[in-house]
Amino acid sequence: MNGRDVNGRDVNGGGVNGGGGSADDRLARVFLGRVLEPGDEVGGQWVRERGVPEVVRRLRSDGEPLPGVTARRWAGLRARAGRAEPERDLAVARETGVRFVCPGDAEWPGTLDELGDARPLGLWVRGRPSLRMWALRSVAVVGARACTEYGAHMTAALACGLAERGWVVVSGGAYGVDGAAHRGALGAGGATVAVLACGVDQPYPRGHTELINRIAEQGLVVGELPPGEHPTPSRFILRNRVIAALTRGTVVVEAAYRSGSLVTARAAQRLGRHTIGVPGPATSGLSTGVHELLRGEAVLVTDAAEIVELVGDMGELAPDRRGPVLPRDLLEPGARRVLAALPARRPAAAEEVAREARTTPDDAIARLYELKALGYVERHGDGWKLTRQAMVSVRGGRPPG
Repeated sequence: MNGRDVNGRDVNGGGVNGGGGSADDRLARVFLGRVLEPGDEVGGQWVRERGVPEVVRRLRSDGEPLPGVTARRWAGLRARAGRAEPERDLAVARETGVRFVCPGDAEWPGTLDELGDARPLGLWVRGRPSLRMWALRSVAVVGARACTEYGAHMTAALACGLAERGWVVVSGGAYGVDGAAHRGALGAGGATVAVLACGVDQPYPRGHTELINRIAEQGLVVGELPPGEHPTPSRFILRNRVIAALTRGTVVVEAAYRSGSLVTARAAQRLGRHTIGVPGPATSGLSTGVHELLRGEAVLVTDAAEIVELVGDMGELAPDRRGPVLPRDLLEPGARRVLAALPARRPAAAEEVAREARTTPDDAIARLYELKALGYVERHGDGWKLTRQAMVSVRGGRPPG
């Protein structure tokens, strides 16, 4: 099946041209959200091949199980189906200001379709802005929960810089890097999205209740799981694919080898998104995972401008990086060669300077008088010697020890 009926409607739960699906299709997807776990690719294949209504009918009937699962697994799904109350879920969502967005709705981000059979059945959304519009110009910023002060500082600075440039910062609402990313964006008066591994009416972690409520007021809180659902370790991992798919690129600030944020980065790589890493101390265990990414296909960045250069439109370039301009940088090339040819601690005759600078004695003498007028050299009898100013300039700001 191609996912559409003879009238051009999306039988997987959404209408054409962003018009959204029928109330029955929406209700069926809410029902399946109670039965199937996020990212269930077998269930996603059922939906793709048979359509949402048929999958719901089979789960509610006493007939043969759908293919790809054991009898024990099918019995578990049927038990879940018997407890599902989609009408109640939608009612609870309305009471708490939450909406359910389906594939085909005008607000559905098309980038999520790239997840294939692991695509969410729908998303519960808390907040006023359009998820699809915000996803068009968004970047994921993720990393370790137990981040260092360096990680928290870098994350907040990156999120603030992205927000100031009009980019939406997406993260997972967790402690550490996630929280710093959200706060950095909010502190700049910018936009941020928290993608939760639980019901959007159940802020998690509890210590971030105030932060997540603030995100819901100023931005968006998003999740696959219906109201009242709590997170589990597997749900955190599967949630990360949504963060990767929603955004143009994933920035990992700090991550150990087994960090869940690396799952987000690898999902971004599989989807063809930009994978970006912020380097840390080589001795820090919380940077080992990032450094491993950087040894592969990830791109190293140090500020928001470099991130935007990667994920932004053509012409959104980061400024050229260079050290400070020193007075000696303004000298003519010939004068710089003569200056570099002078010994550090003793006078030298013009002939010796000419040999080292690969020029003629007359040219060397002319350059030496020019450098004397600028305060770089001084006469010592028949020789020439660097002044203290010149020694500092030649050695990049450090006087000789």
